[in-house]
Amino acid sequence: MEKLYYSIGETAELLGESVTLVRYWSNYFDALLSPKRNARGNRYYSPEDLETLRQLHYLIKECGMTLDGAGARYKSDKAEISRRLKVLDTLGGIRQELEEVRKSL
Repeated sequence: MEKLYYSIGETAELLGESVTLVRYWSNYFDALLSPKRNARGNRYYSPEDLETLRQLHYLIKECGMTLDGAGARYKSDKAEISRRLKVLDTLGGIRQELEEVRKSL
């Protein structure tokens, strides 16, 4: 079952990045993200925020784009980025299954 909100630590772990980087991106892309805050000021990210961060992560880390470039590309072509990430996830799952079959032989 999908959670309603993810802490910044959980979000960083899911992205494979540091909490500091997620916090920085959250501040930098404040127009694209809307994390909720509790009384102590801790950020909590919705699944939509998490998907946005995942797409930005792909553009910055995998495609080598600058922060400004990634933000502009995200705004102009969100559907295409989402489609590419789904394809990459599917291929990653297939690769994992093939590696398990290879180990069992």
